[in-house]
Amino acid sequence: MVQHETSSPSPATGAAEPLAQPGNAWIARASSPVQTATSGPLAGLSFAAKDNIDAAGFATTAACPAFAYQPAQNASVVQRLLDAGAALHGKTNLDQFACGLNGTRSPYGPVPNAIDPAYVSGGSSSGSAYVVATGQVDFALGTDTAGSGRVPAGLNNIVGIKPSKGLISTHGVVPAAQSVDCVSIFARTVDVAARVLAVAQGYDAQDPYARRLPMATTPLPAAFRFGVPAPLEFHGDALAADAFAQAIERLRAQGGTPVEIDYAPLAGAAALLYESALVAERYAAVRPFVDAHADQIVEPVRGILLAGKGYSAADLVDAQTQLRAFGQQAAALWDGIDVLLVPTAPTHYTVAQMLADPVVLNRNLGAYTNFVNLLDYAAISVPSSLRPDGLPFGITLIGPCGSDWQLADLGQRYHHATGLALGATGAPLPPPAPIAALRPAATVDVVVVGAHLSGLPLNGQLTERGAVLLRAGETVPDYRLFALPGTVPPKPGLLRVAPGQGARIAVEVWRMPATAYGSFVALIPPPLGIGTLQLADGSALQGFVCEPLALEGAQDITHFGGWRAFLQARATAT
Repeated sequence: MVQHETSSPSPATGAAEPLAQPGNAWIARASSPVQTATSGPLAGLSFAAKDNIDAAGFATTAACPAFAYQPAQNASVVQRLLDAGAALHGKTNLDQFACGLNGTRSPYGPVPNAIDPAYVSGGSSSGSAYVVATGQVDFALGTDTAGSGRVPAGLNNIVGIKPSKGLISTHGVVPAAQSVDCVSIFARTVDVAARVLAVAQGYDAQDPYARRLPMATTPLPAAFRFGVPAPLEFHGDALAADAFAQAIERLRAQGGTPVEIDYAPLAGAAALLYESALVAERYAAVRPFVDAHADQIVEPVRGILLAGKGYSAADLVDAQTQLRAFGQQAAALWDGIDVLLVPTAPTHYTVAQMLADPVVLNRNLGAYTNFVNLLDYAAISVPSSLRPDGLPFGITLIGPCGSDWQLADLGQRYHHATGLALGATGAPLPPPAPIAALRPAATVDVVVVGAHLSGLPLNGQLTERGAVLLRAGETVPDYRLFALPGTVPPKPGLLRVAPGQGARIAVEVWRMPATAYGSFVALIPPPLGIGTLQLADGSALQGFVCEPLALEGAQDITHFGGWRAFLQARATAT
């Protein structure tokens, strides 16, 4: 049933021909796709699994032939996908023992970049990203400890979901650092990746780190704040810096407001992964094999794993305490942002460059990924642009644990705004699809007539609550408008009158989250209040009204047709 291959395998049965040479992306291919169900939410989709994830009938090698074993059963996540109708086409190459971010650390050979084979694919889930980017399968499983589910996505122009820890079972996965490992999902669209996540997720008592997580099920606010780290390091890559600047503007166009954040606590946490006793978990993951067969492990993987032997239990406790301290500092960042934006990778390297300097350049690729699992965040990497030199540039959206569906929703909107082709296939993006796990957030439409109009002094009371402008409009011709004396800032009063006694008054309709409506209404001073306004388009919405007694002696400004026109006329007169 299984054909083991180490180079240039043929495309999977039924999959599109790749546009680039397959290189060493596959370790084993099935002579025919493995299926256990022909119906289900993933029916018709093909997939591959990184070769540190068990699939019955395939040896699990973790890219180390001497380590290979035949699993008796599928990993929990593989079984879930098969039961949902997906077809498994084989196992993919990786950085040995999932230790690396570049895709060159395998005895089966480096995996090339799908867009330009002179460059690295990113790792450790290099083969999984490649076979998705080249159209050989619809999606693939990777793993992510320090960025392995994101860096290959960013470097190959595809989507990579790194779910919240514990959301997808890691039972049947060879661990890299088990307390921070995740199974990740690669696809050419967010829609497919999100559909896979919906099937793959689920509590599994066989996984010691599985959790029943509360998941956010409403989208991020239409007006949201996104953090941008400062300073940012692109290692001299001006094209990457320009691409990230463009990404900021594109996310701003999606309704985001950039907020500069201090990257120091995130960088501090990231450094602990390899530069502290936390690396002992890497050694512990495969300790019996390392102790007996260290000579069968490629460098620099061997050096990294063996470094874990030199730390004491007290060293590990110290490192964990340092990590908690960085986490406390980083937690304060979320008071001012809804999501964090980072480059998926700060630059690209050729295979030759990586082989010449494998430790430093690998560390550079993880500059904006290493902290995410350590601090218990969720993330999604999506394509952002093709640089002038033709290389892909990806961005990663990061959110708190449980924000997976919110990130998928924003990531899909962002991806579709790019207009990029799918991976390396040249095929156009299909229409976006709703994220099924999300339900629309409850909102309230509010009609404003005076100082809350866009650009006027009190408009910030709306925008700071996430309100967005829906439209400008007019009331029915049954209202009169008055300038209230002595108000600061100046405000009008709107009064409903008998039919034929009023005029149409210009208004704006703003939509705000229902959760913010109460605090907004609490700010309204008498004699103003909230009532139901009849608009010329036939709608009846909540909006500003005024107590009639307060209008005695007030200037009637109805003939101006609105508060803004009155202010402009007054400014011209003075």
